[in-house]
Amino acid sequence: MINQDSKVLRELIRILVRDLGILEKSDASCCGVSLTQCHAIVEIGRKGKISLVDLSRLLGLDKSTMSRTINNLVESDYVIRKSDMENRRYIIIQLTERGRSVFQNIEESMDKYYKGIFNAIPENKRSQVLESLQLLKDAVELSN
Repeated sequence: MINQDSKVLRELIRILVRDLGILEKSDASCCGVSLTQCHAIVEIGRKGKISLVDLSRLLGLDKSTMSRTINNLVESDYVIRKSDMENRRYIIIQLTERGRSVFQNIEESMDKYYKGIFNAIPENKRSQVLESLQLLKDAVELSN
């Protein structure tokens, strides 16, 4: 039974990731950035400022991939990159005015989309869905 249930879990997550990924790709592209750049902008926007090392760790990307992504965002005037005054090898990244605008657009679009999804869940099941997703997230973190 557990084997069959884990296959159902895998299939449900695969479909969710696929369907949500399509949405994220279309929303990111309308802002003129790649999906990886979109994720970086969102994380930087939520943190205010973050180190390159912490951002790469947070997004699960190696440092060289994250560096290339940030270079492209700098060239497009979405982020600024500064060396830390105390440790020159420590790079701090922040959004520019243009980057903050893109961040706000992404956040508003995603908030609207997920509010629609949440409202489509029967009201008496909403807390159950949130609790189940929290349990799933925790289980994934433990497995990684």
